[in-house]
Formats: sequence, structure tokens, C-alpha cells
Amino acid sequence: MPSTASMPDRRYDLDWIRVGAFFLLILYHVGMFYVPWDWHVKSPHPVEGLTLAMFLTNPWRLTLLFLVSGAATRFMADKVPVGKLTGARVARLLPPLLFAMFVIVPPQSYYEIVEYLAAHPGAPITVYDNFWVRYATASGHWCGPDGECLITPTWNHMWFVAYLLVYTLVLAGLLLAWKRLGAHIQAAAETVLRGPGLILWPVLFLGLLRATLYPRFGETHALIGDHYVHAVSFSAFLLGFGLAKSELLRERLIAARWPVLALAVVGYLGWATYAWTYRADDANPPEALRFVMRFVYTTDTWCSIAAILGFGAKHLNRGGPALRYLTLGVFPFYLVHQTLIVVAAHHLAKLGLPQALEAAILIVLTFAGCFATYEIVRRIPGVRILFGLKGQPAAEAKRPPAFA
Repeated sequence: MPSTASMPDRRYDLDWIRVGAFFLLILYHVGMFYVPWDWHVKSPHPVEGLTLAMFLTNPWRLTLLFLVSGAATRFMADKVPVGKLTGARVARLLPPLLFAMFVIVPPQSYYEIVEYLAAHPGAPITVYDNFWVRYATASGHWCGPDGECLITPTWNHMWFVAYLLVYTLVLAGLLLAWKRLGAHIQAAAETVLRGPGLILWPVLFLGLLRATLYPRFGETHALIGDHYVHAVSFSAFLLGFGLAKSELLRERLIAARWPVLALAVVGYLGWATYAWTYRADDANPPEALRFVMRFVYTTDTWCSIAAILGFGAKHLNRGGPALRYLTLGVFPFYLVHQTLIVVAAHHLAKLGLPQALEAAILIVLTFAGCFATYEIVRRIPGVRILFGLKGQPAAEAKRPPAFA
């Protein structure tokens, strides 16, 4: 049986972790403009060394968000019937997903094509005539000479919301057949994740997924056929659903926070060194080394998550007005942040500013745009649903934020 002592009605630490993870994700996407990796728009002056900083969060940031989302779903599932849970989650996730795909995301595709045309002036494609209609009707025919095409409409960064919606529907089906699913996952996690198993079993599980599924399927974020991402993300979602109310696992994570932090640092150093050494497109590391590094990667993944959960449980256990404000705000932030980055970065790059100043302005503009968007949409009842704010009372939505 799962532990029942002092089961919380809300985990403030998980709320703070969710807010922090989304803020880190915004900074990560700002970084995507500058690193040499492919993205929607790119700086004319890439900063290769920035990839080492990107590796700090790359292995774990979204897995952590799926885990925290699973935990939030557990608190709701224990309070309402499955049908009401399903309806509430669909109402919160589906309208923003559709709205983003047809309103928020199109500028990302537009500027992606604009920059492609600037780099390939002879390409036989156009972007300026009836762009939105062509985007929405999948009739743009935006294909390069290599045969790769920009398929629209697309969800870009909103893949996380699409996957979360699907996982919630799958969970609802499981709950219909297995009402005590959360308690049984919790009991199983408390049994397995003890002693060395707190580190060993998650690292082995994630490592086996990365060694078997990742080489074959990679990461596509296309929903269909994205087997590796589903295996990792849905597992994290279910684990979060199980550990949300476990005081025993909370105490174990607090006790293990320093050792797992040390292992996370070691994992990061190992993975970053490997990825940096073999960063060239034609790099071909020995297969044995590649296999070992898949487990080093998952050591970084799990130990970073465990350290964040442990330190969060120890130090982030207070709520307050600031947390209430940010907890509601991070979803609208997530919806608009990438479009803000793409549009602002494209135009800032033309000004020829010193790169450090440009990056600082880009970060400030992005966060300012996120806060401004939230402050506007939370006051408009007919618009709040499009930004995932349907559950916020109108009277509360019109109050100014209070940071006490």
C-alpha cells in the first residue's frame, strides 16, 4: 500500500518547479536562435560555445515538465470523476492548441520561409501572397531543392500541449478501467525507488529506451511514430501521477538531493564532452562509446530531475500571491513565447547590435511580451479560454498581481 501519512492537498514545490521549468524553456528557445543547430530563424553570427550551456537542460527539461504535469493531473483526478477530469483537461488544452496552430504559430513559419528565401534567393517558392490561407490549407508548397517541405498547419513548440492532451485522454481511459491507478503506481514507485534503486532503475529504464528506440525512431514531435518520445514522456507523466501524493518518495528525494546532484553534474560533464567532441555532422564515434553514452545521458536526465525534485521539496514548500499569479501565467507564456522570440530575433538581427546587447534585448522583449499577453488576455472572458485560463474567476482575473 502507498504511504498515507500527511498526504498533501497541493504541492507548492511542484508548482514552483513547473514555473521555473517553463522559464528555463523560454531561455532555451532564445538560445536556439544563436546555437548552430537548425531552428526557425537563425542568428547570422552563431555562437558554437553556447551549445555547452544548452546541454545543461537539454536532457531533462521536457521530461520534467511531463512529470510535473502528471502530478498536477493526480491532484485533480482525486477530486473529480473521470468524465469531469477529461472534460476539464480537453477544455483547457484543445482550444489553445487549435488557436496556437492557426494564429500564434503561423508567424514562425512565415519568418522561417523569409529567412530561407534570403539564404536561397533562387528558390522557386513564394511567401508573400495569401500566406495565411496557404498555411491553413496546406497549399503553400514550400519545398527546398532537397525535397524537404514545410508542412502546414503545424504546431511547432505546441507539440508538448498536443502530447499532454493525448496522454490525459489515455490516462482517463486507464482510470475508467482501474480506478485506483494512482495509488497502485504510487505503491509500486515506493517499492522500487528505494535505496540505490532510486537512481539505478530510472537510469536503466531510460537508458534502455534510448539505446533501443532512439536510434530507430529519433525525436520527431509528429505524434504518430514518435515512439521514443512517447515512451519517455508518457512514462514520466505516469510517474508524476504516482509520486504526487507520496510523502515517502518526497522524503527520499530530499535525502538524496546532494548525491543525485553530484551524479547529475558528472553525467552532464560526460555527455557534454562527448557531444562537443563529436558535434560535426560527419562524426562517427565508436559504437561501444555511443552505447555507453546513452546511459550517461540518462544518468544526467534522471539525476537532474531527482535533484530538482529533492531541492524543491526541501526549499520550495511555500505558496503565496506570486506563485498563484505565475502558476496561472506560465501556460499563456508558453503559448506565445516562441513566436515572440522568432519575430523579435529576426528583426533584431538586422540592426547590427553587439551580440550580448542583442541577446539581452531579446530576452527582455520576450518576457515583457509574455507578461503583457497574460495581463491582457486574463481580463477578457471570451479570450481566456484560448489561452488555457477558463478556470480563472473573472473577478480574480481583473485584479492586479500581488507579490507579497
